[in-house]
Amino acid sequence: MSGLRIVPTWRHGQERLYVCHTDGRNVAWYDREAARINLLSEDRREDVLHALGPFLTGPVTIGPPPVPTPAELARLSLHPDDDLAPNRPGEALHLALDRDPGPQHRLRPDQRRRALIAEQAVGEALDALDGAGWHALHSIPLPGGDRLHHLVIGPGGLFAVHTLYARKQRVRIADPMVTLGRRDPLPLLRRVRSDADRASYALTAEVRPILALVGPADVSVTTPLREVRVLQDTEIPGLARTGGVLKPADVEALHAMARDRHTWGKV
Repeated sequence: MSGLRIVPTWRHGQERLYVCHTDGRNVAWYDREAARINLLSEDRREDVLHALGPFLTGPVTIGPPPVPTPAELARLSLHPDDDLAPNRPGEALHLALDRDPGPQHRLRPDQRRRALIAEQAVGEALDALDGAGWHALHSIPLPGGDRLHHLVIGPGGLFAVHTLYARKQRVRIADPMVTLGRRDPLPLLRRVRSDADRASYALTAEVRPILALVGPADVSVTTPLREVRVLQDTEIPGLARTGGVLKPADVEALHAMARDRHTWGKV
């Protein structure tokens, strides 16, 4: 028995298979797309090959990984259960709907499913910034049952993004109140700012708040907004044009810190 286990992860539609000790420490990982096994410990070569045997689909290159950055080393030291990077947009909603799908026939649409659609749309737009040097994390759990919908880190800084499903509805904003269609106004911008404040405390860095509206018919802002930016989901790609705040090394270090579940335990 090698005492190793395989932990699959997915990011941006690509699969990696991590080979871990029973305590969660990584020994190697298999990148299917690159057909390469990256060994962190040469003396476990045979054990790693034995563990990965059922998953290998052709010839592979085996060797040490490229020289890792400090941020990559921090990521590799994470137990898979503590790594938030594999979270899908709306991860918490996915789990809630799996546990309780609700009745098949409803008089009104399930608001959880609409919220999931919104988080998926914004999450996909944020993930698409990856090639421009940005990193997005989704559905970050916070104490008390709260969560950050999205956190994005890149050259333009850090942003806590709260999503709102507004398909074909008019949105009226009078800080801190947000009115969606004919519903009663809610002080949603207070929640958006609070999320950013909690993220700032956890990461000891400035995190700016964004309210992302998905598919609104019209947006009107009747009073000046305090700190919060309001964007439509179609405007998310514009974040890639912002920069001059963080260096690449700072982006990677903050991303490594943010993806660790323990970072968020006391905010």
